Amino acid sequence: MARYTHRVAISNQRITNVSNEAVTFLWKDYRNGYARRNMTLHPHEFMRRMLTHVLPRRFVRLRYGGFMANRHRTEKLAQCRELLKVPKPASPPNQPAEQIDWRERYELLTGSPVDLCPTCRQGRMICVELLLPTPQPVRMDSS
Repeated sequence: MARYTHRVAISNQRITNVSNEAVTFLWKDYRNGYARRNMTLHPHEFMRRMLTHVLPRRFVRLRYGGFMANRHRTEKLAQCRELLKVPKPASPPNQPAEQIDWRERYELLTGSPVDLCPTCRQGRMICVELLLPTPQPVRMDSS
């Protein structure tokens, strides 16, 4: 299964000692039978490693496990389709992906055009205006 799903990089229970000179924490050595070992790092190096796990704003950390894991996804999905008796999805036309517009690809995959009105299912929607988010004012701290 995925190791990072809904968890932080290191929990407080694994940090065993903190000082101005070093941070010591427990880690699992996966190569040697999941043995627990201590690692001591300079605080700057510890923070550097910790911050590599911080994602940019609006990013979500989630790894797939089970049949959606990267390693055997194709084989597992084929097995799922076989067990569920679902036909194999139709392959796209023999055109290079660069020549097919995304709207055409959407219609090929879903069977309905992307600009079809979701309410009446007859009319076509067109872009009249693009509304961009308004920038937030910068708050100055006067303290």
